[in-house]
Amino acid sequence: MASTQPPSGVPPRPAWQRARTAPSLAEAYRTIHVDHKSLWRKVLAFSGPGYMVAVGYMDPGNWATDLAGGASFGYTLLSVVLLSNLMAVLLQGLASKLGIVTGRDLAQACRDHYSRPVSLALWVLCEIAIAACDLAEVIGSAIALKLLFGIPLTWGIILTALDVMLVLVLQHRGFRLLEAVVITLVATVGACFAFELLIARPEIAAVMRGFIPSPEIVSDPAKLYIAIGILGATVMPHNLYLHSSIVQTRRYAENADGKREAVRFAFVDSTIALSSALFINAAILIVAAATFHTSGHAEVAEIQDAHKLLTPLLGVTGASTVFALALLASGQNSTLTGTLAGQIVMEGFLDIRLRPWVRRLITRSFAIVPAVIVSIVAGESGTAKLLVFSQVLLSLQLSFAVFPLVQFTSERAKMGEFTNPFWLKATAWLVAVVIAALNAWLLITTLRNWLA
Repeated sequence: MASTQPPSGVPPRPAWQRARTAPSLAEAYRTIHVDHKSLWRKVLAFSGPGYMVAVGYMDPGNWATDLAGGASFGYTLLSVVLLSNLMAVLLQGLASKLGIVTGRDLAQACRDHYSRPVSLALWVLCEIAIAACDLAEVIGSAIALKLLFGIPLTWGIILTALDVMLVLVLQHRGFRLLEAVVITLVATVGACFAFELLIARPEIAAVMRGFIPSPEIVSDPAKLYIAIGILGATVMPHNLYLHSSIVQTRRYAENADGKREAVRFAFVDSTIALSSALFINAAILIVAAATFHTSGHAEVAEIQDAHKLLTPLLGVTGASTVFALALLASGQNSTLTGTLAGQIVMEGFLDIRLRPWVRRLITRSFAIVPAVIVSIVAGESGTAKLLVFSQVLLSLQLSFAVFPLVQFTSERAKMGEFTNPFWLKATAWLVAVVIAALNAWLLITTLRNWLA
């Protein structure tokens, strides 16, 4: 009897359209040995990428939103800082899993999965986000140079171009050294704010209450606006591309057991590192609340104003200097990781290999030119507005990185046994939708305020 089965249709789409190409950051790929002699050595071997990602969560853009939130509303928005960090832990964990399991970073995965026009559009959006982030780093570093050494803002912006040489030197000395420098700068920022917390003497009970979500955040439009700003400034799109690539610098076994172990230790690394980012962001908000909100200076929303008032209000010589030093360390740290992210994105989406210094100069010029023009024409107030504008640009394109990441890690064809379980898939999609909705609201509200 003839078969009644319908003829087979179009064959199913394969998991990946192309074979794995040369990895991004080929000079660092699988260069770091994983020592299996003890658990402690294994933990140390996998430690590093999480801290390079964490610096994006404590850049000058975060400072602006945390300062405004603490000065205006006291400790109320600490719960938003905590929620933002939890979202970041989830998304960065997915990014590291994608890189380890598939051997592709997020940019390479997008290039393989989507059509060329879509892939090119995603690349352009990501480049805009990197330029916006670089803009925040340029302005933050220039402000710190002025506060510390009295260098005019315009000249400080131009001087930030010299960090190209620093990045090149560190890259040629090995990826482990680059990670060590980043961790040192993170520790510097953390130590500075630990000092600020000690002298600010916040009310512990009020701080603890601040970590409990309050309905008034949603009911008060002003608080909601700052809350969404904190969310928008926390989860950085280029960090997802960065993390999915740099986890591949470890020489783990490329079998199921080796990948499972690498995924587990990478998650531990990023969770610990992002906890340091949580401490720093919370510390900025707490210092602003304890220093400015309680003394009636709720209007403080700019970094320069905070620096000017810290020493007089706290009564401790050097408080403002320590604040500026932390800002400089934060700006330079973000510069290092932004350089790597730019290289990864260009190589992943376009499969184009540029010399690092060429790539860096291109990206930095996109940030320096508008910053110099605005500093000359509008002065410090103009650069402060430009800093906020950079965060709006970041929020605008964030979902174009989050949605592909959640999609890829939820597909069994791509991830095999490592695909997200149902509970994780549901949580990840919920986070993606919430971030998209909140950032869209932030963008609309910001444009409405500007037009008004």
